[in-house]
Amino acid sequence: MSLPLEGVKVLDISRVLTGPYCTMILGDLGAEVIKVEIPGVGDETRSWGPPYVEGESAYYLSTNRNKKSITLNLKSEEGQKILLDMARQCDVMIENFLPGTVQRLGVDYEAIRKVNPEIIYCSLSGFGQDGPYRDFPAYDLLMQGVGGLMSITGEKDGQPIRIGVALVDIGAGMYAVIGIMSALMTRNTTGKGQYIDISLLDTEVSWMTYMATNYFLSGKNPTRMGSGHPNIVPYQAFMAKDRYFILAVGNDNIWRRFCEVLRLDIVDDPKFSTNAKRVENRDELNDMLEALFLTKTADEWVEILQPARIPCGPVNNISEVVNHPQTKHRKMVVEMDHPKAGKIKVLGNPVKLSLTPPRYSLHPPMLGEHTEEVLQGFGYSPEDLADLKAKGVI
Repeated sequence: MSLPLEGVKVLDISRVLTGPYCTMILGDLGAEVIKVEIPGVGDETRSWGPPYVEGESAYYLSTNRNKKSITLNLKSEEGQKILLDMARQCDVMIENFLPGTVQRLGVDYEAIRKVNPEIIYCSLSGFGQDGPYRDFPAYDLLMQGVGGLMSITGEKDGQPIRIGVALVDIGAGMYAVIGIMSALMTRNTTGKGQYIDISLLDTEVSWMTYMATNYFLSGKNPTRMGSGHPNIVPYQAFMAKDRYFILAVGNDNIWRRFCEVLRLDIVDDPKFSTNAKRVENRDELNDMLEALFLTKTADEWVEILQPARIPCGPVNNISEVVNHPQTKHRKMVVEMDHPKAGKIKVLGNPVKLSLTPPRYSLHPPMLGEHTEEVLQGFGYSPEDLADLKAKGVI
């Protein structure tokens, strides 16, 4: 059966993480993704390392499968003309330059829709395409601070902590996928393309959910609580004899089972009998549990608690995660053949579709690997390509 996005052609002039993560997902779901890169340089992440495998960076390999790479100098008139020629035959175009850059290059939405009124054009940026911060550059670290995540991440009396992966970049890429899929559905019924404006700040603000609503209702700013939770107790990482493990007593029924399996006589204690009371008396309860959990190893506590259906588990490192039996069963680690790096492992797509599961057919491409193949498909002859190569356009 055809994949969901088979027949959809995506022109991708984005780079680094947000845009490439978006187009990787689209490629997994069947879209033909054409990755446009700077001649001789390519996506910045090609040089972000170590580690490298035969000159290919792990960072780049992680987000660029299921794409074809071409090189094109968009600062040249001929390069811009080629991009417009390609856009005429594409369904989606995506970019993540600083606002105003694509206008200067002549490849902004207005220019593209003149040659293809049905195009779906997605712009990704730090602060959005309008507003007082429109022109500010952005990186994930900056956005984690400006958007509030770092104000609620870290130990209570410690410094603000960056979440360990570029979560805001990745989340904006996921929202871009949602926007593009929605726009494709709209086009199927109306025949009209549209413009999509995704910002890292909007993405992060939308994630504040209960933290923002806690503020709206109380007037108090949420604070850093380590691994704790403002609304649920006990719900955090606890140190066992050997390492940390997670305990998530998410409701009063779990609390009763928790107390029963550990033979704690506080199940009906007025200070702890309900979640609201446990939140109120968090420090007293946590002090008691911290002392108890230091008496056994993390694995021993998990073996005691899991059979009683108490949500718990170790704080795994990355090697434990990728080798976890559930990770393997869910096929979240994929092995691919790469012409230069040999066999490489990348993470799988989490979307499980019963009829049209994601595919992993194209290795992360080498710089310009498909330039001739792709441009010939758009009507450029071998002589045209030789001329463009001599001029440094490709």
